[in-house]
Formats: sequence, C-alpha cells, structure tokens
Amino acid sequence: MDTLNQAVGAECLMRWQHPQRGPVSPVEFIPLAEDSGAIVAMGDWVVRSACETLARWAHVPQLRHLTLSVNVSPRQFTESDFVARLTRIVQETGAQPQLLRLEVTEGIVMQDTHEVIAKMRELCAMGLSFSIDDFGTGYSSLSYIQTLPLAELKIDKAFVKDLTTSEKAKAIVKAIIAIGQSMGITLVSEGVETPAQKDQLIALGCTLLQGYLITRPIECADMERLVLANHSFHL
Repeated sequence: MDTLNQAVGAECLMRWQHPQRGPVSPVEFIPLAEDSGAIVAMGDWVVRSACETLARWAHVPQLRHLTLSVNVSPRQFTESDFVARLTRIVQETGAQPQLLRLEVTEGIVMQDTHEVIAKMRELCAMGLSFSIDDFGTGYSSLSYIQTLPLAELKIDKAFVKDLTTSEKAKAIVKAIIAIGQSMGITLVSEGVETPAQKDQLIALGCTLLQGYLITRPIECADMERLVLANHSFHL
C-alpha cells in the first residue's frame, strides 16, 4: 500500500490447510520442504500460480498495474536450471515479467556471489526484479548491495515493531531508508500494525507499507475484491 492507501502489489504466501490437523504453520512445513527438496516443486508451483494471476489481472484495468512478489528459497536458487525454469513459466503463462518480483534473503547472496549475481542479472534482463527480504537481520554485509541488481529492500518487521518506542530502532530504519533512497532502490516496510508506525515510516520517507494494518493474509479472490472496492471508493 502507498501513502494514498492504494494497493501497488501483494506478496504470495504459502498456507497449508491439512484435512485432519487443520491449518499448519509455514514455520513447520517450510523447513521440512527445504530439507526434503520438495521446496523446489513448491516454489515452481507458486511462481506459476503468480504468473497465471498476473496474466489474468492484465485484462482488469484496476488490477493490471499490481506486482506480485514470490519468495525464492536458497534451495531453489542453487538449482542449475533455475533460470531456465522461471523463463519457461513466464513464457508459457504470458505474464508480464516486469510485474513479477522475486524476494530473496541475504543468506542467498553469501552462497556463491558470482553465480548468484549472474543468475539475477539474467532474470533481470528478461524483465524480472529482485527484492531483499528481512533486510538488516541476516549477514548485514552492505557490500553486496552495490553489486546486486536490486529493485527493492524490505525493512524487517523487527525494526518496525519498536519504531515508535526505541530511538535505536528508529535510527536503523532511518539509515536503511537513506541507503535505499541514495541508491534509487524502492523501500517497503514489513509488519506495519499501527497507525503510529505508519505515520512514523511515512515521515521518515518510506512510502510503501505492508502488514496487518493494511490487511491480514487473505485469499487471492478476497484481495481482488478489496482492491476493486477501494478503487471504486476513490473514483
């Protein structure tokens, strides 16, 4: 959401509704999927679902500008045919690659910097963009920012949570925003839950917000209805 309360995009989240156990937290099943290798097939499915959604939104004026972000796991990224698979999915679905954003963690960058940069640049050449998720909580090495083709930094919710009560958290958020702005990188604040946090972030220069204050995780259809209703309200 931007400062005018308009949706600019969404993040795809994995949820598991087990027939016997009910909802299973991603904290439980994502690590298992990583360890077993199932995360590769799951990741491809999410990318395809996102691309199919983008292709469908292209025919709806109020939705066709929205971006979709997909989290990419370290296991996925290290697959030798990762770039080829993503390229094929985008081509088969007819999605506009400029509207698909891949979210990676700082940890991915530390695996093999040269290989990571090569893959990222290859995907960027076809129109995709990259975001660093949970920025500031990983290896915290600022050197990689100047070498990676990044379009976005996501300020971790750990800093946002304490923003209105901690001068240190405020200083960190302010520094991250300054880095992003000076390098022409879009900034998104995660975990925004209160109007006070929203106001503080906007005052500091972060104009894109994500969190429970906007909406809790919802189904795609519900998100579409919410955007369409909000768009009509602002006409």
